[in-house]
Amino acid sequence: MSVDSGSASMAARLGIKPGMVVQELGWDEDADEDLRDSIVEVSGSEMVDEDTDEVADVVLLWWREDDGDLFDALTDAITSLADDGVVWLLVPKSGRPGHVEPGDVTEVAPTAGLSQTSSVSAAKDWSGIRLVTPKAARSRR
Repeated sequence: MSVDSGSASMAARLGIKPGMVVQELGWDEDADEDLRDSIVEVSGSEMVDEDTDEVADVVLLWWREDDGDLFDALTDAITSLADDGVVWLLVPKSGRPGHVEPGDVTEVAPTAGLSQTSSVSAAKDWSGIRLVTPKAARSRR
């Protein structure tokens, strides 16, 4: 594997493993290319977009304060998510343009059927918020 350990550890922090299907939503010019490259290298395939028919193990959602309705975005993010899949909501870190207040995520995630489990520093300018569907909801689907 040609990824340097720093770059590979970026994907590892998000729990990316070889063979995983990673769906990417909300990409824009400001997205962290090192993180994206690391995910592609570790998973072994290109990320899929919102038009995929594949079931995603991980959904990467780049989100900025002025991107619109977070509830709609999270609802869209779980459409092709595997039952045990994870949504990584990537938001600009505090003090960066487009920063999203943590309270906004805490408020919206449960309404969209997601539970926040942890946060990581995903990249230089981006924080990652790990969201999952609660086990009770998964068993009802």
